Amino acid sequence: MYFRLSILIILAGLLMGAGSNVPSQVSASQLAREIKAPNQSLVIVDVREPELFEAGHIPGAINTPYPGVKTRALEELKPDQNIVFVCHGGPMGDEMAEILDANGYKQVRNLTGGMRRWSGPLE
Repeated sequence: MYFRLSILIILAGLLMGAGSNVPSQVSASQLAREIKAPNQSLVIVDVREPELFEAGHIPGAINTPYPGVKTRALEELKPDQNIVFVCHGGPMGDEMAEILDANGYKQVRNLTGGMRRWSGPLE
């Protein structure tokens, strides 16, 4: 019985890890430094609802709300751009980073903790 349980636990662990592609993350403090850096070319994509974006967003961010960003991102963003996704708390940005990464985009990150962790300036 113990042997079977051990095998099941090992298989479950392998299956959970299989195919999981953890997107690159950027902390709020690191992103704030990058925004201030000279010659830094960032494309910050805020996937929150338009009313939340209008209430306050990271300077220079573009608003492409979540449901539509899944199709628009591959059409509007270029694989050579340095892209950072921003959402409420992180999961939607993680998903978008995974999608772009799977499609050959090399510089895609997600803001760790989303806007909940952002303490920098707002527009």
